[in-house]
Amino acid sequence: MKTFLHGRDMIGDLDFTKEEVETVLEVAFDLKRKRALNEPHPYLRDKVLAMLFFFSSTRTRGSFEAGMAQLGGHGAFIESKSTQISHGDTPKEIGEIFGRYYDGIAVRHVDWGIGNGYLNAVAKASRVPVLNMQCDIYHPFQCLADLMTIMEKKGRDLRRKKMVVSWAYAASYQKPMSVPQSLILQMPRFGLDVVLAHPPEFRLMPDIMEQAKEQARKFGAGFEVTDDMEAAFKDADIVYAKSWGAMVHTPDPDEGAKIIKKYAHWITDERKMAMAKEDAIYMHPLPADRNIEVTDGVMDGEQSVVYDEAENRLHVQKAVMALTMG
Repeated sequence: MKTFLHGRDMIGDLDFTKEEVETVLEVAFDLKRKRALNEPHPYLRDKVLAMLFFFSSTRTRGSFEAGMAQLGGHGAFIESKSTQISHGDTPKEIGEIFGRYYDGIAVRHVDWGIGNGYLNAVAKASRVPVLNMQCDIYHPFQCLADLMTIMEKKGRDLRRKKMVVSWAYAASYQKPMSVPQSLILQMPRFGLDVVLAHPPEFRLMPDIMEQAKEQARKFGAGFEVTDDMEAAFKDADIVYAKSWGAMVHTPDPDEGAKIIKKYAHWITDERKMAMAKEDAIYMHPLPADRNIEVTDGVMDGEQSVVYDEAENRLHVQKAVMALTMG
């Protein structure tokens, strides 16, 4: 168990070793137990986290804000539009100044080709930990919550369990590809055989794909790619199906929207879920486009674990904050 993580940034999924991720999960399970028993755990008393949002949020703001309060500190919500960022405050200024005001800086910036670079520039200038609340490349806290949820439902030994990470149709907008990219990087480290399913235009970033293949080789897990959603679902233990944009294929949002319309049949419905194992779980980071991306029957069905998954965002984030900011 790696116990000294003080001062560490969490921006990409591979920033923490597998052993360090295991430490995070051990702490998260303990904090979840403490919350269930109403045991106080003010490990970050008088600490303050800056939460800088360039992109709206439901679960992310709620879980970080509540988590800091439960740890005895305070989460300061800062919307980028309410700052002087548009008038000249660069990432260096944010890192330097917020790093002197606060004990940690969390940023959510998902703009394609911009977000991850922004976080790393803030981190370079900051004297306190920088935490990635989602960028255009990674969504590490969502992935940690997903891993915690899978362990709760399927046990700690996940070797030879089949996990489908599938694209799904959604009409609302070109969603970031950070969730599937985080999943394919992290899950093979814990022995899961990952099958990535998507239409041809929705491929992920080539360097992320190479890193995912390397993690699978290193940890002896399977990693396959298919353009057949139904074939991917067959005999799956875990179904994780969500939409993401065609940004690698084309950064043009109008062109991307046209491509998305071709694949309205990529919906997670009861028929497809029946192809998975009888005890398969359905996962989604939320929000989902109901009856477009996934049917109500699946989303609200017995196999769905989406609310447990959302709750676990709170526990893993508290674990990382306690370990890095304490």
